[in-house]
Amino acid sequence: MDITATDLWDRVFGTQPAPSHWTVIVTGLVALLAVLPRPVWRLTRNAVTIAHEGGHALVALVSGRRLSGIRLHSDTSGLTVSRGRPTGPGMVLTAAAGYVAPSLLGLAGAALLAAGHSTALLWGAAGLLAAMLVMIRNAYGVLTVLLAGAAFVLVSWRAGSEVQGMFAYAVVWFLLLGGVRPVFELQHKRRYRGAGDSDADQLARLTRTPAALWLLLFHVVTLASLVAGGRWLLGV
Repeated sequence: MDITATDLWDRVFGTQPAPSHWTVIVTGLVALLAVLPRPVWRLTRNAVTIAHEGGHALVALVSGRRLSGIRLHSDTSGLTVSRGRPTGPGMVLTAAAGYVAPSLLGLAGAALLAAGHSTALLWGAAGLLAAMLVMIRNAYGVLTVLLAGAAFVLVSWRAGSEVQGMFAYAVVWFLLLGGVRPVFELQHKRRYRGAGDSDADQLARLTRTPAALWLLLFHVVTLASLVAGGRWLLGV
């Protein structure tokens, strides 16, 4: 059966019924299980790295910097390279965007789900991953982003509304919960002097303020996003 442009528009931007309260809770528990156990986190953290580096890249472009490329590594680290002034607001915003990006994306996703736009969320995520793919500069990064994008496209195009809703809620819960853990990991590394060139330390050098202050900001943004996004998802 042929799909017209109107049908496609209604399919993507129309509203979908909210899942049951228990479905929301179960998807949150599934996301929690993807974040807490260390062996699982070693794999799922790759998704948080995609959001982290995507945050750096997006803010670099918005602030007028020239994006050179993004690399994603199998140890879940990443690198985003942009060109422009080595100091100034653009560089500060770009450096600050990484650790808060997963949580802010999760918060935006929670707002979309609260409004009943689970399909639009899935298509939007696929579009962002496609745009990011153009700037990936290593094979592992290409594979990771392709697999993530394929999952979103497959679910949004082939699955029913119920499965789409469950998948969308699980993804948003994961971003909200998964955005919190890396900040605590960074705090732990800095305590033992294992992250001397972290985003917080770069920001400290750029702004001549303590790295601990930036670490506190990361904690505030990620935890506040989790609380606000969680309330939207649960409808409380």
